[in-house]
Amino acid sequence: MKKAIFEKAGKMSVVEAPMPTIEKDDDVIIKVVRTCVCGSDLWAYSAGDAKEAHSENTGHEAIGIVEEVGAAITTVKKGDFVIAPFTHGCGHCPACLAGFDGVCQDHSDNFTNGNQAEYIRFQHGQWALVKVPGQPEDYSEGMLKSLLTLADVMATGYHAAVTAHVGAGDKVVVVGDGAVGQCAVIAAKMLGASQIIIMSRHADRQKMALDFGATDFVAERGQEGIQKVVELTGGTGADAVLECVGAQASTDQAFGVVRPGGRIGRVGLPHGEKMDPAATFYRNITLAGGPASVTTYDKEVLLKAVLDGAIEPGKVFTQEYTLDEINAAYQDMADRKTIKAYVKVSD
Repeated sequence: MKKAIFEKAGKMSVVEAPMPTIEKDDDVIIKVVRTCVCGSDLWAYSAGDAKEAHSENTGHEAIGIVEEVGAAITTVKKGDFVIAPFTHGCGHCPACLAGFDGVCQDHSDNFTNGNQAEYIRFQHGQWALVKVPGQPEDYSEGMLKSLLTLADVMATGYHAAVTAHVGAGDKVVVVGDGAVGQCAVIAAKMLGASQIIIMSRHADRQKMALDFGATDFVAERGQEGIQKVVELTGGTGADAVLECVGAQASTDQAFGVVRPGGRIGRVGLPHGEKMDPAATFYRNITLAGGPASVTTYDKEVLLKAVLDGAIEPGKVFTQEYTLDEINAAYQDMADRKTIKAYVKVSD
């Protein structure tokens, strides 16, 4: 089968690899129909990140068809159409029961890699996989795109809003205009925010955010950007900030625009930032967030919202590729030629 691997910084390659097999009784083998590239994949691609050459790719989002199940799997069967979340919650440990399956306590291998391939081995599939009614051919390409976002970015944007306790009437700032930030705008609107400001310097991303429900955008950064947000919020700052990047600058921006007593939902993969506890202490700021509760949100809220047409997060995919074009997909995302790269693997 074909599989994308990380060759070196700035280069992905596609190789012939052995088919995955059932190794444990809670494994599921999935034929990938669609996959994509995540902003977090670009940390290694763009900077190296000391990642070993010719190694497993970090791609972790897929939808596909169940090919084979382990002996312990009773919730899905061969032929089922499923969303493969990037997390693998068990559904019964204290963390999962509290709604935090992204940090499941039942096992340590909770995260996916290697999904940019024709077939994948999904571990701990009994509860974590999300069944979709029907088959891929029953859906438009636009709907398949929206279903694919439920493997990560839509659930991650929603997690930012949930952990920041966004509620009716809140003034919300979204830091980050990539796919997660765009989905965070959708989530803030779903949860009743009255004002949604996205920090964005790019006209195409500003327009997308406005289409998704943002009320304003701020292109400025640093102190100038903070002052602009304060002005837009009537002099108060944001009730809730959704930090969707994970870099030092985005973290600083989030702390700068939140009002005293406000909340920050942080879902950007942390990358090198140093946090001073006093920054939250002396302003009574609540800081929360982490890996998204993908399966919980999909089963309880997001799958229904997509199938009903209430939200269309698949619009974050602005360019389509084949698996053989995976390096171009990464490069175009790195160059900001596409917001999120959508990869057609099979029909």
